[in-house]
Amino acid sequence: MSDIPAEAGAGTGSVARLLGVSPATVRSWERRYGIGPAEREPGRHRRWTARDVAVLEAMCRLTARGVTPAEAARLAPDLAGRTAPPPVAAAPPGAAPSEVRGLARAARRLDGPEVARLLRASVDRLGAVAAWTDVMTPALRAAGRRWAAGGGERYVEVEHLLSWHVSSALRRIAEPPTGAAGPPVLLAAMPGEQHTLPLEAVAAALAERGLPFRVFGAALPAGALAEAVRRTGPAAVLLWSQTRATADPGPARTVAATAWGPRGARLRPVLLTAGPGWHRAARPPGALAPRDLPGALGLLARASGRV
Repeated sequence: MSDIPAEAGAGTGSVARLLGVSPATVRSWERRYGIGPAEREPGRHRRWTARDVAVLEAMCRLTARGVTPAEAARLAPDLAGRTAPPPVAAAPPGAAPSEVRGLARAARRLDGPEVARLLRASVDRLGAVAAWTDVMTPALRAAGRRWAAGGGERYVEVEHLLSWHVSSALRRIAEPPTGAAGPPVLLAAMPGEQHTLPLEAVAAALAERGLPFRVFGAALPAGALAEAVRRTGPAAVLLWSQTRATADPGPARTVAATAWGPRGARLRPVLLTAGPGWHRAARPPGALAPRDLPGALGLLARASGRV
């Protein structure tokens, strides 16, 4: 990660920006644990070489994985320059706050490999639902708060990097099951809606449960949505809206009214309107409104006859 030449030196502020931590953190590690530069200029100015920065990078990776700073400082000099630290015992179930902090730190450093590793570990240990609810969503909200507090475009790169890796981790398991019996569930973002991570979380959770689904991603046009419903005869349709501007009741009413099958036995899908964009006046009569991922999964499983 470090791009400082071995023979050069950088100041504490430059090193902190490179690592995505505060200068105070770097100074604290030096003062408390002896993780400091090998050379100092006259006047006590610290100059960090590439080797020094590699030690700090190892320190960051270790603390992101839940290792205490004192233990990380002991291990970091031997791990400097490696692409990954040695395995660390997984945190026990329910220890999500430490995972969130580690994930947020790695994202702030723009350490893509570590972000990817932490997300994979969370999904493998917790499953899609708990990983989304207890780790991914809090980390994404923290990144969003930093972006909002920073103003302008500051920190938006952190949010984008984290979102991309969250999507990759979810899609790794969101493969529709083959040969699954029964009609599928359709997952789509409303026309004009670009936020799709919640849909990808639903898809991953459905895949873990072996429920058939089709996911159409961002901004599905209203006509294409209606055609997809007619062609697949789904058990349920979940429409995601992040903002009120995209919560258009027209396409939702069309979905709710679409029927198929022989006369006398025509079927209609169960409609779920999900996301903070939906409000009571915009929902068609009879539409269900899940509040969270577990609630959506329960409704979709019931609609599919797989409670």
